[in-house]
Parts: sequence; C-alpha cells; structure tokens
Amino acid sequence: MPYSGESRPFVMTETPITKKTIICLGLLVADTVGRPIDQLPRRGTLELIDQIELHIGGCAANTGASLGKLGLPVAVLGKVGQDGFGEYLLHALQKVGVDIRGVVQSVDSPTAATIVTVHSDAERSFLHVAGANATFTAKDVRWELTEGATIFHVAGLQLMSAFEGEDVGTVVAEAKQRGLLTTLDTVMNPRSAGWQGIAPALPYLDWALPSLEESAQLTGTMNPEEQVKRFRDAGVRNVAIKLGGAGCYIAPEDAKPFTIPAFPVIAVDALGAGDAWVAGFLTGLHQGWSLNKTARFANQVGACCVQALGATTGIRSLVETLALMEQ
Repeated sequence: MPYSGESRPFVMTETPITKKTIICLGLLVADTVGRPIDQLPRRGTLELIDQIELHIGGCAANTGASLGKLGLPVAVLGKVGQDGFGEYLLHALQKVGVDIRGVVQSVDSPTAATIVTVHSDAERSFLHVAGANATFTAKDVRWELTEGATIFHVAGLQLMSAFEGEDVGTVVAEAKQRGLLTTLDTVMNPRSAGWQGIAPALPYLDWALPSLEESAQLTGTMNPEEQVKRFRDAGVRNVAIKLGGAGCYIAPEDAKPFTIPAFPVIAVDALGAGDAWVAGFLTGLHQGWSLNKTARFANQVGACCVQALGATTGIRSLVETLALMEQ
C-alpha cells in the first residue's frame, strides 16, 4: 500500500475501546529462540541444537499476549517495521486476542528482533536489534483508543531511546490525567539513559514493577527496601519487585511490605518470565483482588511461563491458572 510519511497505524480506525481494557505500551520484538546453547560454535564451524523457534517477544508484546491468553481484554501500543517480522508479530498478537490497532508500522525502521540463546539451566543471553522500538515517541500514541481502558502499562522503556525522558513523562502524565491506573516495567540495557530516562514518569506512577536486577541498575543498590525508598522519594505510590526464583517483594503505599515465595517448578526457559509475572499482577489489579492474591497469581503465571520454550507459550487460561495456584 503506498504511503507518504514516517509511519502509519496498522489499521486505520477511530473506534474507541469499549471494554475495561488493559493498555500495554512498549517493546514489540520478534524473538528467534534456540536451545540448548551453552556456547557459540568456533568461528567458521557448525553445531547442532535441539530447537529453533520464532516467538512473540518484547515486554509489551509478552505481557499483552499473556493477558490475552489469560482472557483479559488487552490492547498493545507500539511500533514495528513493514516487514515479515512485523507482520508475524501483529498476526500472532491478534491470534491470542490482543487489540493491535494502536501499533504503528514504520516505513524507515525494521521490526525489532532478538536472537535468544537458551542455556541448559534455562538462563538466557540476547543479541538485539532495537529497530522501530527506538523511534517510538509520544506522538505515536493514539489516545482515542484508550477511552475505555482502566490500566495503562509501559514496558521496556530502556530499549526505546526516543521515548526515554520527557516523552515517557508526558505520556504517563496524560494517562494519569485521563483517570487510568499507571504501571511501568523495566528492561536491562546498559546503554539506556538509566534513572534520568525514567524519572519524568515517576511522579505520575501508581506502580513500579521492575526486577531486582533491573531496579539495581537504576537505583544503584541491590537492597529491595532501599530500591523502594528511591522510587517512593521520586513520587511512585507503590512498588513490586520481581525476585526471580525467590518470588516477589510487594511494597504498597498504605501497608507493610511483604514477600511471596515462588512456586517450585522445573524451568525449561526463563524467557519472558518477568513479563508473564507482570501480566498476572495486572490481572489482579484489573480484577480488584487483594494484593496477596494478586502477587500469588503473578507468581503462578510466571511459573507457567518458564515451563515452556518462548515468552508466552506456557501461559494458560485464567481458570486453569487459578486452579494451579490453589493446588
């Protein structure tokens, strides 16, 4: 389709979201996942591995797809290229029930992509091309599509260089002004703007949802209590820190902090576990559950995630996940 300009929405429509939708704005990535890979082949040689698969990737896409598989109404906002990876992501998200009308297709930048090497112990290493995610700005947000939403979640800011700083502050402030519950997840990137890139959004944030390691990179401390204080001093109301195999640390503004241990499972692939956890946590906020139940459910969604290859393959329905949690 001929198009004049830098980018265009995937589907041109002005129909607003009418259900109580969760909005996930941020990273959209095509993940090429291989396992097991404990070391790269010697230069100029070939090694055989068990699996290579193409999966939905990127914090916003992973969380959005997980919410869709759980059965929650969800829409994703972000940017992809006009290429095969972009078409794959859009149709894969649609297939699990995600509204993708807020996704823009860039004519100048490729879809972000990652080569994910999954090691024998389920840990991952990444080779990443930032692609269209690096060009996403506040101007790409289609606010008319958020009119029926209740939660506005930003995911993967540290790999969105044009969106860090002033733009994310403007967008989260606007979401708060529109009456949405605002949440934000982070991602590791040593080249990001760090704390300065996230700071403008913090006074308008209801929940910060980083992992322990990501939060340490931003705050300069590995102590969860000190991390929470840093976020609180910057204006964030509530903080939940993902502790990986140790569970999660929840620090609400009006109650004593508490830790919920993880469910014991055999991990196949930890890819997307944090994003799955966030999907579970957003589900609890959306459903109005207690924070204890919300955190336990988030841990269970994360546990389901790590038992299959890929960031969203292992996610089950809401009913199935609740049943697993109560076993």
